[in-house]
Amino acid sequence: MNVQNTFRDSERRTSADEVFERLRADIVALRLIPGAKLSEVEVAKQSDVSRQPVREAFIRLSNMNLLLVRPQKATLVRKISVQDILNTRFIRTAIEVEVVRKACLTVDEEGLKRIKDNLKQQKRAANKRDSDRFHELDYEFHHLICAAADSEFAFAAIAENKSHVDRLCMLSLANKSGMLELYRDHSAIYDALEKRDEEGIVSMTRLHLSRLDETLDDARKNHPDYFED
Repeated sequence: MNVQNTFRDSERRTSADEVFERLRADIVALRLIPGAKLSEVEVAKQSDVSRQPVREAFIRLSNMNLLLVRPQKATLVRKISVQDILNTRFIRTAIEVEVVRKACLTVDEEGLKRIKDNLKQQKRAANKRDSDRFHELDYEFHHLICAAADSEFAFAAIAENKSHVDRLCMLSLANKSGMLELYRDHSAIYDALEKRDEEGIVSMTRLHLSRLDETLDDARKNHPDYFED
């Protein structure tokens, strides 16, 4: 085995991961808006890496339908697909309903405390109108629910599918009222979990995910150029 080549491969993968995470975060937060052009050369220069890890990151984002990679042409941030959003919501609902059911059976006091602390931080972020911080806490909230259900493996699937919806949600998080609505949903989910109310938490989880319909309608009306269908 060539140790030097192995080290280089490991280093390249790490660089690709870093570029991937940064670009995904920028796409989700709408710092890179749908339809924006990306250049391998420019991204590599900004990231202080070679083009290879950037190319790998582009492929991963393309596989997630977040980038449209066109040979010999500029790579584009994919516009939002309504069908992708609806497909994603279906998958997330199926996973999260089973997760919250299990959480009612397995959650312990430490798990409840972590979720409650997260909710306190959500409220502070909403009151400060800090949408980026609120978005981070939203991810953490769903991760903590998976941990409470002893099903952290499920969060990988939730997170991957969540990326498609998150661009849409960032539009609703642009104002305090949008963040507070999600905070109230999360609080109601916590209350049902604390009571081990299985049917209540399932009902609240479904309601929480159904709010996407109104967000989608508003986004298509206010930002029609962001959508491909």
